[in-house]
Amino acid sequence: MTFDSLRAYCLAKNEVTEETPFGPDVLVFKVAGKLFALTGIDNHPTTVNLKCDPERAIDLRERYEAVRPGYHMNKTHWNTVVLDGSIADSELRELIDHSYILIVQSLNKADRERLLS
Repeated sequence: MTFDSLRAYCLAKNEVTEETPFGPDVLVFKVAGKLFALTGIDNHPTTVNLKCDPERAIDLRERYEAVRPGYHMNKTHWNTVVLDGSIADSELRELIDHSYILIVQSLNKADRERLLS
């Protein structure tokens, strides 16, 4: 997955916005104003921080060298994933979906139902 395909996949989700609240080099993807992914615009290789269920986060870190505790994030709930080709794009898309869904599930009932329908 490339930076461009990561960005396109995130933006294709319901009601996602992109912002640069941490400066012009960090792109943040939000749903209902809440962060679910962030990436460095000029990182080579590209990395992305994604929210993750804590038990699953540990499993992913054990299985993949490209998955690390979230850089500058709560390391229990966030992973930094290096997009170096070692993880299949289909699994990366699933990890993005997981992050998005975790955030949507934290919203009020009306917003959850609207976004997941």
